[in-house]
Amino acid sequence: MFTKETYIARRDELKKKMGTGLLLFFGNSDSPANYPSNTYKFRQDSSFLYYFGQNQENLIGIIDVDDDKEYLLGNDVDIEDIIWTGIVPSVKDLAEEVGISNSAPLETLQGLVKGKQIHFLPPYRHDIMIKLGDLLGVHPSQVSAQASIKLIKAVVSMRSVKTDEEIEEMERAIEIGYLMHTTAMKLAKPGVTEKYIEGQIVGIAESYGSMVSFPSIVTQHGEIFHGSPSLTPLKEGRLLLCDAGAETINHYCSDHTRVVPISGHFTQKQREIYSIVEACHDLVVEKACPEMKWLDMHLDVCRKMTEGLKELGLMKGNTEDAVQAGAHALFLPHGLGHMIGMDVHDMEGLGQNYVGFDDEVSPSTQFGTDCLRCGRRVKPGFVLSDEPGIYFIPALIDRWRAEGLHKDFLCYDKIEQYRDFGGIRLEDDILITSDGCRMLGKQIIPYHLEEVEEPASPQPSLRSTPSEQAENT
Repeated sequence: MFTKETYIARRDELKKKMGTGLLLFFGNSDSPANYPSNTYKFRQDSSFLYYFGQNQENLIGIIDVDDDKEYLLGNDVDIEDIIWTGIVPSVKDLAEEVGISNSAPLETLQGLVKGKQIHFLPPYRHDIMIKLGDLLGVHPSQVSAQASIKLIKAVVSMRSVKTDEEIEEMERAIEIGYLMHTTAMKLAKPGVTEKYIEGQIVGIAESYGSMVSFPSIVTQHGEIFHGSPSLTPLKEGRLLLCDAGAETINHYCSDHTRVVPISGHFTQKQREIYSIVEACHDLVVEKACPEMKWLDMHLDVCRKMTEGLKELGLMKGNTEDAVQAGAHALFLPHGLGHMIGMDVHDMEGLGQNYVGFDDEVSPSTQFGTDCLRCGRRVKPGFVLSDEPGIYFIPALIDRWRAEGLHKDFLCYDKIEQYRDFGGIRLEDDILITSDGCRMLGKQIIPYHLEEVEEPASPQPSLRSTPSEQAENT
C-alpha cells in the first residue's frame, strides 16, 4: 500500500471530477477453482485498489460526493474464521488505514445507496453482476449497460497518468521481469520443455512479487499470439518466444517479450526478420513523445516493417499504399501496444474505446489495425508497451492467397518459403516523459541480436527486494 494521503488525494480528485452522485466500488471475492474452499489466487479489483488500497476480499467502497462522506463496507471475521486464517484487522481498522472514517457491515449497503444517483464501473465478474442486479432491481445481464460513462472517463483520466510512486512500483515489477526473462533465455536449450521454463519464471514472479501479471506465453510457435506452454521439448533450429510479466506485491505490472534461438545462434532467415523487428522496436523508443497519436506511431512502425520486408523480397510496391491498404497486416495483425499499470492491459475492463481512444481518434475497422488498443494522443506519465512483431501464420497466408488479397503488395511465392518460420515479437514498457520517452527498468532485458545470442545470466539484484516491498505493504 501507499500512504493514506495518496488514497485520500485520489478520492478527493475523483469527487471533483464527478461533482455529484454516489460512487460505488465493489472489491472482489474469492473465486472457487473446483470446489468452494479451493479457490484461485485472490486478486483485488484494480480500481478498488487504486482508491481504497485494501487487498482483502468482500469489501465495498463508497464515495458519497453530495454528502462528502466515504465508507468502507465489510464484515469482520468471527472466531470460526480466525482459527483458519488468524486474526485480521477489523473493517474499521482497514478504513482508517486509507483515511476513511466510516465503516459498516455489508448488510447496510442497500440503506446507504437508497434514493441516490449511483455510479459504478462495468463489472467483469458474474458474482458482482448478480449483486449489482439485486441492488438495482434489474437482471444481471442488464447491469453492464447501466455502468456510468462519466465515472469510467473520470477513472481513466486519473489512472492513465502514473505518478512517481507508481512508476517506482512498476520499475520493481520490471526488475522481477528481468530475472524471469533472463532465466528463460538461459534455459532455452534443446530438450528443455516449454512448460518447464514457464514453471521456473512463474516461480520467480511468486517469490519476489505477488504473481505473474498474466498467464505466461512460452512457445516455439511465436505465430500463435497466446500460445500456451506445452510439454513439447525445445527443438534445435526453432525460436523460443517468451511473453511474460510480473506483478508486484502492491499490484503493478510489467510486460515484456523476448525471442531467442534455441540452438544458440540465429539462422540467416531468423537474423534478417529479427533485425526488422528490432529496428521497429527502436523506432518507437526514438520517436515516441507527448501529444503524438499512438495510431501514428503504430503506422510509422508498419511503414518501417514494410520497407524491411520489401528488402527481403516478401513485399513489393509503394510502402505508403501497402500500409494504407492493410497489406502489412499479414505479418502484423495486432496493434503496436497497450497501456500498462495495475492491469497488464491497463483498464481494459472499463472499455477500450474509453481507455485508448477519444473524440479525436476512433478505433480502426481495418484488419490488424482494428486490434490496436490505443490510438489516442499520449501524455507524460502514460506507460505503454512497445511490441512490434512479424509473424508467418500458415492459415492466414493460405486464406489471403486463395482470395488474392493484396497481391500487388505481397510476394506469395517468397512468403511460402517462410510458412514454418513462426513469429518474432519484441516488447518493452516505455514511459512517456515531458520531452520524449524512456524504457522502464534499471536493467534492460537483452534484446539486441548480439546480446540475445549470448544471453545474460540472471543477476541476484532482487535479493533485498522482498523485504523492501514488505515495508511498503
